This record gives sequence, structure tokens and C-alpha cells, in this order.
Amino acid sequence: MQTLVVALVFLAGCHSSGSTNATTTVAKAVIVVNGYTIEPYADLYEADLPGADLQRADLNNAELTYADLSGANLTGANLEGVNLVGANLRGANLQGANLSSANLQGANLTNADLSGADLRFAYLFVADMSGANLSGADLSYTDLDDVNLTGADLTGADLSGADLRGAMMPDGSTHD
Repeated sequence: MQTLVVALVFLAGCHSSGSTNATTTVAKAVIVVNGYTIEPYADLYEADLPGADLQRADLNNAELTYADLSGANLTGANLEGVNLVGANLRGANLQGANLSSANLQGANLTNADLSGADLRFAYLFVADMSGANLSGADLSYTDLDDVNLTGADLTGADLSGADLRGAMMPDGSTHD
């Protein structure tokens, strides 16, 4: 069962430049899911977040090595530069997510929905993307070396400049 906690942190005593004796209180939402704080640069190494609702979450440059995000909803999430080495994203919804420059080496993306996702310059060496929906995804300049794309939907995907050496293509053939 997923637990979601939203806390408001108030920062009092902030002064804006150029003003005298003006004090501003700023509220910042802190999202906590299953005991993990969801924020940019978060250390979520081996985090247990299966089925988590992380729509539009900002996790840019977060550490998610070996995290379990199977079945998670990451629609529209900012995962730019995130480290997802060996992560389990099986059946995850990543529609429209920003995964540019992300490290997904050895990640399990079997049956994941990456339609419309931005994967430019991502590193997916030996990732399993079998059955994944990559329709309309931007995979330009992505390292797809030895990736399993068997049964994946690449309709309208941008593969310009992508490295597909040794990749198992949707039809089961191996790319040279």
C-alpha cells in the first residue's frame, strides 16, 4: 500500500532585495511517498516505490539506482539526468516524461509506456525495453547499444543519431 504525505514547510524571515523591513513567508510543498522524500537530487538508492503515483514529480538528477518503480505513474515527471542503473520500471507509465541525459543502464522497462517521452542523450546500454511503447518518443542521440526492443512500438519515434549497435529490434532481428 502506497503512503503519500504532503507537508508544507514555511520559510519565515525571507527578505527580498531592495526592501526594508519587509518579511515574506514562503511555503514549499514537500512530497513524501512510502517514507521517501521526492525532490530534485534525492538519494533514493534501492527505493521501494512500486505503483507509486509520481505524476509530474521533479526528480531531476536524483539517485534511483536499483529502485523498484514497477507499475509507477511517472507521467510528465522530470527525470532529467537521473541515475536509474538497474532500476525496475516494468509496466511503469512514463508518458511525456523528461528522461534526457538519464542513465538507465541495465534497467527493466519491459511493457513500460514511454510514449512522447524525451530520452535525448540517455544511456540505455543493455536495458530491457521489450514490449515498451515508445511511440512519438525522442530517442535522438541515445545509447541503445545491446538494448532489447523486441515487440516495442517505435511508431513516430525519433532515432536520429541513436546508437543501436547490437540492439534486438522490435521484429526480433539484431541491429548491426
